[in-house]
Amino acid sequence: MPINQPSNQIKLTNVSLVRMKKGKKRFEIACYQNKVQDWRSNVEKDLDEVLQIPQVFLNVSKGQVAPNEDLQKAFGTTDTDKIILEILQKGEIQLSEKERQAKNSQVQAEVLQIISTKCINPRTKKRYPPTMIQKALVELKVNIVATKPAKIQALEAIRQLVSEQVIPIVRAKMKIKVTLDSKDAKKLNEKIKPLLGEILSEDTGKLWEVISLIDPVNYRDLVELVGNHKTGQLEVLDMAVIDESGN
Repeated sequence: MPINQPSNQIKLTNVSLVRMKKGKKRFEIACYQNKVQDWRSNVEKDLDEVLQIPQVFLNVSKGQVAPNEDLQKAFGTTDTDKIILEILQKGEIQLSEKERQAKNSQVQAEVLQIISTKCINPRTKKRYPPTMIQKALVELKVNIVATKPAKIQALEAIRQLVSEQVIPIVRAKMKIKVTLDSKDAKKLNEKIKPLLGEILSEDTGKLWEVISLIDPVNYRDLVELVGNHKTGQLEVLDMAVIDESGN
């Protein structure tokens, strides 16, 4: 006699799970791999392209569908469409091992590229290749994770690299242009000059215009200082000044 699979059990494979804990229950939906982020960023708008099946589960891997009683108690409704949208928007994405490895590799590459772009060897004024950055981070035992934004991790790593100096490294200077009414510039002279660093050019007339290389840590202070004046304008000419010559 054949054994029938219970009607509330569905078997799915190669899925990307989105999980939400509501009350004392855990609910899951089964999505196609890499489609959840596309949906959240509005790249994908067709729900059929995101969901493997329009169903709410207690456990996808076991094929255990959530009973209406549990849905009503947790979400205040049994409307599957509404519940799926809530889980899709607010739930936690559960990555498979393969997805996790791919995500880790992607985030690590982004972190290394950001550091390479923003930092230089102070002796040569040139960037380090990502491979050298990676070796330095390994020496410092910096652990890059997939769950934190690459930019935040890169800035944290830069602070540690600059502090520890396992390789000669500094933040590359930013090249900026500041424009102010000359009267305002005179009033701000004592506050603004220490933030400017190396001045490449300075023009004084009705307007005071200066092009300077600044330490990136001073950028926000300059924006606030210059922005408090109607005539004030700060323009970023180069986010990271690098010696691109072959010398």
